[in-house]
Amino acid sequence: MTAIAHLMDAYRRLEVSFTHGNGVWVWDEQQHRHLDGVAGIGVLALGHAHPAVTATIQRQAGRLLHVSNMYRIREQEQLAERLCALSGMDGAFFSNSGAEANEAAIKLARLHGQRLGIATPHVVVMQGAFHGRTLATLAATGNPRLQQGFAPLPEGFVQVPYDDQSALEALAVQRRDIAAVLVEPVQGEGGVRCPARGYLASLRQLCNRQGWLLMVDEVQTGLGRTGHWFAHQHEPEVLPDVITLAKALGNGLPIGATLARGEAANLFTPGSHGSTFGGNPFVCAVAATVLESLQGVIPSVTARSALLQERLRHHLVAMDCQHTLRGQGLMLGVALHDVDAARLADLPRLALEQGVLLNVTAGTVVRLLPPLIVQEQEAVTLADRVAAAIANCIGQP
Repeated sequence: MTAIAHLMDAYRRLEVSFTHGNGVWVWDEQQHRHLDGVAGIGVLALGHAHPAVTATIQRQAGRLLHVSNMYRIREQEQLAERLCALSGMDGAFFSNSGAEANEAAIKLARLHGQRLGIATPHVVVMQGAFHGRTLATLAATGNPRLQQGFAPLPEGFVQVPYDDQSALEALAVQRRDIAAVLVEPVQGEGGVRCPARGYLASLRQLCNRQGWLLMVDEVQTGLGRTGHWFAHQHEPEVLPDVITLAKALGNGLPIGATLARGEAANLFTPGSHGSTFGGNPFVCAVAATVLESLQGVIPSVTARSALLQERLRHHLVAMDCQHTLRGQGLMLGVALHDVDAARLADLPRLALEQGVLLNVTAGTVVRLLPPLIVQEQEAVTLADRVAAAIANCIGQP
């Protein structure tokens, strides 16, 4: 991997460039076809060149791209109404990315804390979490490697182990400066880690007792990725105070959303927060089409997940490979226990040779985030090609 002229060297890019896509497939400059198993890191829930999304892009581009939040934007109001109906929230703030959505949530937490009389409000975050790369969301991210070189980071975060209710209960006794808890219902960058059943419900109960906001980062898990509109809905009794979204909401266009209910939905006042591009007519019209199109797709996610997992497990057992297959819906991770991270760093390149896109997170976890529109035979092909790439990487026939 070499540096590219005139681009800052912030990414490890593979030596491939894509020209077009259709559904779950993309073609490179040599016209080799690849099955997209990463979907732009969970962005392309409806795949490439979705006809309804394309039609809305064309129509809205010819009408109105941008005005300003100085004025009412009907497309934004309609999208907010739809998202609140799906989530049980009362209000929405639109931005351009997941990091910005989480920034808005952090600001809400601080406003909430100050209303409680806390001079320096703190937010509880989890080890292994990923909430973004702005300075505040980086401070909230539980990965020291990503934080390296960016000190001093903003203060105001308390980190505890993920999926450890006792650690949170201890904080409730020890500290009086907590305003909120920020948690991923499934940790994505942290290795596709799912908490025990009841973890989110216990957080909800604790936040109720303490007066804390429960803020759920659904940037990667939201909008059907795990088989429900939102991953926290796997525990039906859990209703967060704040939900953050991005990725799949625009199916490739940049849009983020911070949803809130009750008091949290009324904390922002004119001038307290803003975004130049956030919620413009173009992205909101497209996002509304994405939500409409996802309605018919989400019901098939669980079945596709079961097929993909069954096929992957068959191959991994045959390889005699020490592994754990985990995740929810079409957010899956293959944790390889007897392979070092240095060897697995080459897996995305080897996967390209098999005609599949994937990535490795947390060093040794192969992460799969295919478009939610993946069909049965495509799921089989995805599993076969991923397994072949893993076998090649670890030196098995």
